[in-house]
Amino acid sequence: MRITLAAVGRGKPGPVRDVYQHYIKRLNWHFDLREVEERKALPPAQLKRREAEMLLDAIPKGAALVALDERGKNLSSAEFAQMIGQWRDNSVQDIAFVIGGADGLEERVRSAATRSISFGRMTWPHMMVRALLAEQLYRAQSILAGHPYHRE
Repeated sequence: MRITLAAVGRGKPGPVRDVYQHYIKRLNWHFDLREVEERKALPPAQLKRREAEMLLDAIPKGAALVALDERGKNLSSAEFAQMIGQWRDNSVQDIAFVIGGADGLEERVRSAATRSISFGRMTWPHMMVRALLAEQLYRAQSILAGHPYHRE
């Protein structure tokens, strides 16, 4: 199983990136980060459309697409692991997560998503969302392996 994270923007050095990398390095699953960024100054609606194109182009064809969106469903860690486990058990080869730009995800990306999940209704900095996702992926891996990292 391969996991891709397509995110608008470039990761910057700092403690939050260190947390993200700490958990990514612990994953047994193949993980690929694809950062996209529009360099041209565009009006907000046009920029959001361009970011949607770049995000959709960055994910593997046929991947189970998960939009990280504040309007998505809140899952417990166990439910998140169950979602990943079901795809694994159904031989889904690629899972892709997408993080939009400052104005969020265009409707086209949300519509293309297999699932839309939220890390709460609050707005999080993009690097923090990457760190949260990385930790939850590691936690899901641990839950699915029966490792005691996760406690209920």
